Amino acid sequence: MTDLYRYDVDILHLLVSPAHAYFGRARDGAADVPTTDADWVEVVAGKGIVGDRFFGKAAHMDAAVTLLAVEALEAMAAELDVDPLDPLLTRRNVVLRGAQLAPLVGQEFALESGGDIVRLRAGRPAHPCAWMDRVLAPGAHAAMRGRGGVRCQPLTDGMLHRGPAVLVSPVPLQPELAGAATVLRPSRLP
Repeated sequence: MTDLYRYDVDILHLLVSPAHAYFGRARDGAADVPTTDADWVEVVAGKGIVGDRFFGKAAHMDAAVTLLAVEALEAMAAELDVDPLDPLLTRRNVVLRGAQLAPLVGQEFALESGGDIVRLRAGRPAHPCAWMDRVLAPGAHAAMRGRGGVRCQPLTDGMLHRGPAVLVSPVPLQPELAGAATVLRPSRLP
């Protein structure tokens, strides 16, 4: 990363779950699996978050850590005219405030928190599944399209800590658009 842009963000939630909760038919309900909203998580390069369901899974190596802007949920709640939506129900690992995520697709970036730095590559959008209508609110699946966050590959080992953080980006971001629905297209890599 040559020219870097630094953005103050807040890490609001760090979700770790050892198993999938949303599989099968939504009408049958989610699986009862333990989920932790941790104060900190350990990230391992190429593997993901220690203890999470995607950790070390070959099919998820390039998408083992998911990020979501809480502003997306706030905008969805306003559009759907419902009470605030629980960010943990989205099952995204890292819920941030103040981060426009769409421009990061295809880019390497870093999160600095609690004195640690974790480098990630945002590989693809984290598309919502039909379960969002069941667990968040009717209409949430459609409302979340284009703002479901990003799926990332961890490039370095490190810790992520809940609280104030800095997102270091190689591309300019517009934090005021963190909740806006966006058509996500991978950026061209140099």
